[in-house]
Amino acid sequence: MASPLTTTAQPATGTGDVILRTRGLTKQYGKRLAVNNLNLEVYRGDIFGFLGPNGAGKTTTIRMVLGLIAPTSGSVELLGQDIATHSAQILPRVGALVETPALYLYMTGRDNLRALSQSLGGVDDARIERVLVQVGLAARQKDRVRTYSLGMKQRLGVAMALMNDPDVLVLDEPANGLDPAGIVEMRELLRSLAAQGKTIVISSHVLGEVQQLCSRVGIINLGQLVTEARPDDLTRGTGMFMVYVEDAPAALAALQRESWSLGARLDPNGAIFTPAPDGRGRNLNKFLVDAGYIPDSIIYQNETLEQAFLRLTNAAPGGAR
Repeated sequence: MASPLTTTAQPATGTGDVILRTRGLTKQYGKRLAVNNLNLEVYRGDIFGFLGPNGAGKTTTIRMVLGLIAPTSGSVELLGQDIATHSAQILPRVGALVETPALYLYMTGRDNLRALSQSLGGVDDARIERVLVQVGLAARQKDRVRTYSLGMKQRLGVAMALMNDPDVLVLDEPANGLDPAGIVEMRELLRSLAAQGKTIVISSHVLGEVQQLCSRVGIINLGQLVTEARPDDLTRGTGMFMVYVEDAPAALAALQRESWSLGARLDPNGAIFTPAPDGRGRNLNKFLVDAGYIPDSIIYQNETLEQAFLRLTNAAPGGAR
């Protein structure tokens, strides 16, 4: 019998220094309430996934966190200080990639970083080289950015966010345009940065990647916080087991006669989904064997983060895009 499915182990965060805190954060545009009384906490070393359907208020929240727009009410504390009154002290310690990075297409990747370094007060070439290696662009640094793929431009945007060696990274869709190998490289890069003590906030629609990468997630919908939790807690099992057995319709009929099997059903692929006696797979296995239906497999069902997201936001399957 198969053992319960588990998600990738995550760092034990959620306690310790609060790096980002929003209190009653609200933004209203005319009659439209884009963000409504949002209270979030992000801890040192978190890779925090900030999730929500399109139009949920994610980008508006990120812009308020970075001091790009002022809230209607409420406050943002970043690195222990109010962003509204201490932005000059805070923002040099923050790296951000919000939406599409602003790049000079006629310049090389390295020269884009050199141009940025001037606005940062000067960054030496050794730092630029290290950042290019970090994001996997060292071999293409002398090529003009117009020749870069979308994924390479995205990595250059992350390089720009890393230029000042920030304590906090705020990244909007960092995996946008990356192929599967590039997504893995980005995942390992962000994990290594978190291991160095950096705190990372990611807004992403790639929920499978968020599930593997993030230590905690916050989900908003219609501008309001739905939940803030570890991915493992959100995807914990549904109480159902997937069973493959030779005579599935007859086995299902036997299950449906039991009081504990409420909701047992047969899916179009021939699998039975059912609860188990006392919630234990071995008890379900014994019941089926005693009833004359020896299972080929019994697998405990965890939700994916995408399934939990859709359930919590009541979104249609395409709503997370």
